[in-house]
Amino acid sequence: MHLLPQTNQLRALHTVIRDRDVRRADFVHYSRRIIRLLLEAGLDQLPFDTREVTTPVGETYHGLKFATKVCAVPVIRAGESMETELREIHPGIRIGKILIQRDKQTKLPHLYYSHLPADIAERHVLLLEPMLATGGSAKAAIGVLLKAGVREDRIVLVDFLAAPEGIRAVHEAHPDVTIVTSSIEERLNGHAFMIPGIGDFGDRYFGTADAGAR
Repeated sequence: MHLLPQTNQLRALHTVIRDRDVRRADFVHYSRRIIRLLLEAGLDQLPFDTREVTTPVGETYHGLKFATKVCAVPVIRAGESMETELREIHPGIRIGKILIQRDKQTKLPHLYYSHLPADIAERHVLLLEPMLATGGSAKAAIGVLLKAGVREDRIVLVDFLAAPEGIRAVHEAHPDVTIVTSSIEERLNGHAFMIPGIGDFGDRYFGTADAGAR
């Protein structure tokens, strides 16, 4: 479990986007700033090898390079909010897609679609799912990756917010999955929304909700 350092700057960014009256343009702008921090932290969980380069003054710098192939798999739709930022950080990264939605009657996650890189079993995977509430959708997405041959310890689940209930559910089912988040919330309410929360992240980000859709 990796929680971003709870700096004053991060809390200030969260204060903007958690405001129910924030303009959508501001919601998107400040969310993207947090997403960038999350993705950098997620990439930092991957293995590195040493690499030496010669600097412009002729000296040797003992540095690092990625030791593995990596890809990202956003969970449609909210996870796609992280995709553009990741492409700017890691140009050319391979991207898969998973669509999971909760059945309105059974409340259980249902897989509707997945399309993954053919060699995903050889890669480390950044699984992009902004809201980790009950953990049901995240566990279903992890299950898709495992079925495709991805090792559990090669999955980094990147969440914008995470509830204790969701963290516990994922770790109990998949103890070797790494979770990266910018905030651990207090709890879930009776409707499975996180408290203090942010509402429906996907609706607010993409402008399909009444609140914050200006």
